[in-house]
Amino acid sequence: MAHRVRKAIFPVGGMGTRFLPATKAMPKEMLPVVDRPLIQYAVDEARAAGIEQFIFVTGRGKSAIEDHFDHSIELENLLEARNKVDALADLRETLLPPGNIAYVRQQEPLGLGHAVWCARNLVGDEPFAVLLADDLIQADTPCLKQMADVFAEKGGNVIAAMEVPDEHTSRYGIIDAGGASGDVRPVKGLVEKPQAGSAPSNLAVIGRYILMPEVFEELGRQEKGAGGEIQLTDAMARLIDRQPFHGVAFQGTRFDCGDKLGFLEANIAFAMEHEDLGPGARDMIDRLAGDAS
Repeated sequence: MAHRVRKAIFPVGGMGTRFLPATKAMPKEMLPVVDRPLIQYAVDEARAAGIEQFIFVTGRGKSAIEDHFDHSIELENLLEARNKVDALADLRETLLPPGNIAYVRQQEPLGLGHAVWCARNLVGDEPFAVLLADDLIQADTPCLKQMADVFAEKGGNVIAAMEVPDEHTSRYGIIDAGGASGDVRPVKGLVEKPQAGSAPSNLAVIGRYILMPEVFEELGRQEKGAGGEIQLTDAMARLIDRQPFHGVAFQGTRFDCGDKLGFLEANIAFAMEHEDLGPGARDMIDRLAGDAS
């Protein structure tokens, strides 16, 4: 099995009910953080890790995502006629090479594991990545690139992880690392959303994965787990004794953009780091903080 990952799955079929009414007619993955939609950040991260083929698992009402990664001839012509060189360059950066993007529909909302399984025929028999756009990660070296480097060295399955407060372990899939420490830890076990006080650690799985294709066979059993959904964590857990698993405590900051406060925090953090907006954003935050006090 080659130690290189060429394909990535982007599960984007969710309804985004936490952001209603904003997501009534717009996919949640198209919500902007400063000047780019969430899904663009995920795709750019995948590109930086060497991904060549991009597979979107969609649902009803997600056509805006397809349009975003396609040509907009009228807009491009208008920008060119008005000599909007920078805006035109930004627009063209969203394009993916012809034939390197595919869409498959998840016809029922049966969970993350089911969404990944829906892409099985497009992935085939090779390792692949999974990126959840809700998890936006700000890092000097993109998170998936950090993971791809570990995969190139060690092979097997690689999952992103971060430490969370003990009281929050029931919100995540939790890693049992057997007491190991360091940036790369062996995964001895996985528990999906353990009840408070029963978690094997406080090391939580975050929405970045590099997986071996055998996980599709486990997902194909269609067994339901937490929340009555087909859980990716459960399928991975059944492979732990058969394949190497590594948890990467990545360098960077993760923002939960499936949550309103997390989404707001991401906008502030990315605005402060923006080349053009940074100074103004900091002044605005200082002013608002002063007014609040």
